[in-house]
Amino acid sequence: MPIISNHSPIRFADALPEAVDTVVIGAGVVGVATAWYLLQAGRSVLICEKGRVAGEQSSRNWGWIRQQGRDAAELPIMIESLNAWEALSKQLDVDIGFSRQGVLYLAETETELAARSDWLKIAQQHQLDTRMLSSAEIDELFRSRPGQWRGGIFTPSDARAEPALAVPALARAVQRQGGRIREHCAVRALDTAAGRVCGVVTEAGRVKAESVVCCGGAWSGLLLGNHGVDLPQLTVRASVARTAPAPFVFGGGVSGGGLALRRRQDGGYTVASGNTNEHYLSADSFRYLRQFMPALRSAKGSIRVRLDDGLINRLLRPRRWQADQPTVFEQSRVLNPAPSVKAQHLMRVALAARIPDLATVPFVEAWAGMIDVMPDVVPVMDEVAQLPGAYVATGFSGHGFGIGPGAGRVMADLVSGHPPGHDLSRFRLARFHDGTPMQPGPGL
Repeated sequence: MPIISNHSPIRFADALPEAVDTVVIGAGVVGVATAWYLLQAGRSVLICEKGRVAGEQSSRNWGWIRQQGRDAAELPIMIESLNAWEALSKQLDVDIGFSRQGVLYLAETETELAARSDWLKIAQQHQLDTRMLSSAEIDELFRSRPGQWRGGIFTPSDARAEPALAVPALARAVQRQGGRIREHCAVRALDTAAGRVCGVVTEAGRVKAESVVCCGGAWSGLLLGNHGVDLPQLTVRASVARTAPAPFVFGGGVSGGGLALRRRQDGGYTVASGNTNEHYLSADSFRYLRQFMPALRSAKGSIRVRLDDGLINRLLRPRRWQADQPTVFEQSRVLNPAPSVKAQHLMRVALAARIPDLATVPFVEAWAGMIDVMPDVVPVMDEVAQLPGAYVATGFSGHGFGIGPGAGRVMADLVSGHPPGHDLSRFRLARFHDGTPMQPGPGL
């Protein structure tokens, strides 16, 4: 299935209610999952989406549902999320392609292998089925050019699914449970009274609510910044392609040697290059440079800075506005950047060099997405202290699809006043301002 864009038809056009218990801003995987679990808790919900359900990263990601390589604090939520995806796949109205085919990380050198093996300690603490593989075992499992891998780690219980099918299917399930979803309906601002949130102001009118959950992905920092909330968030462009149906080389997700691929439901592969993420310079690049320095050092040059494509507009973008006027959210319904030509070339070169069976299989589609990244490459899941009733779940830094249901359940419990069941201290919003050292997670 092609990615979802602004040209996709509007499929969710529920009328705006006068009031609901909770408004969710953003119909990506985390926003839709949050609404799903809020409904299970008996709360009335409206999702407002400025563009299309899953129009941005939630349909443009690799489709991995992985425990392997997760930040230690994320992993308990991810284990829950993996099981939730499996359960949901049996309840939704389409086959979302969920399959536990495993995730394989490859290493070409002893140094890379040692770095991969470090994560085994975390896996063992959580009794995962992750194991080290020898060069010979990899050659048996993965049909690439023999002898090129020193070793790797493999988690057989990890899974895959089709993002462009899964998130809209979950949105339809939300509607069947009584939730309302409105595409092409930007939230211009939060509505406040007596020092707390009391709803939202949308381009189609006001909606009263006891609580609001911002799941706006790359737009979250801009929206919350209008209310004085400092959320250090930057974006990077990542390019992806899909092949025509191709010979079987591996059933799950595999990454190594600057290449990543995932077997698709249609018999092709989703392919990405690991070294071509691009950051478009903006005013926030300078504003948050100090906080992002540890992550940039950890990235080891895999993120390139771009100065083109609207630099002046990004430098001069307003940070405050009135809710009675059109906003940038209406001007840019869906972030739909062009895919990098260089990235596609590198994918083709890597496929030819490393996986001969895929060397001549054509790309039938290529796309790009803007990944929202936090300084420590892990998300924020928290209530906004200075705006009681406002919550934020954002900054999943390129690995939000897999953890989406788990994050949604956590946010639903936070909003409902129930214990979330996991230690969320790593994901608190205040960590960016209370002197906490930024310790980057595993990365994009």
